[in-house]
Amino acid sequence: MSSEREIQQQLSQMQGQGFDPEAQQRQEAQRQEANERRTGILIQLLTPDARERLSRIAIVKPEKSRQVEDLIIRAAQSGQLTEKVDENKLISLLEQLNEKTKKTTITMKRRTIEDDD
Repeated sequence: MSSEREIQQQLSQMQGQGFDPEAQQRQEAQRQEANERRTGILIQLLTPDARERLSRIAIVKPEKSRQVEDLIIRAAQSGQLTEKVDENKLISLLEQLNEKTKKTTITMKRRTIEDDD
């Protein structure tokens, strides 16, 4: 029975250090609810083909998928979207996003030492 007592002591120590399992569960529930709302909004805004493409992008590049989702949601909230986003429109949004986030490449030229033999 001492193991149960030790577990209770560890839990109380964790709560004293700012670890609150109930608060963590509430945060997780809020995060889950926000994701469900976001998914519902995207279902309304995207055609099935566009949703499928976006989900495939999310597998490979979740940050890029999130950026496109944010862009689509903001456009809908500001009234810029008059119809559902189809696959072609999604592709053009991706291309626009890629143009904005092109990576800078740095080329280093090393000096060559001339050796007189």
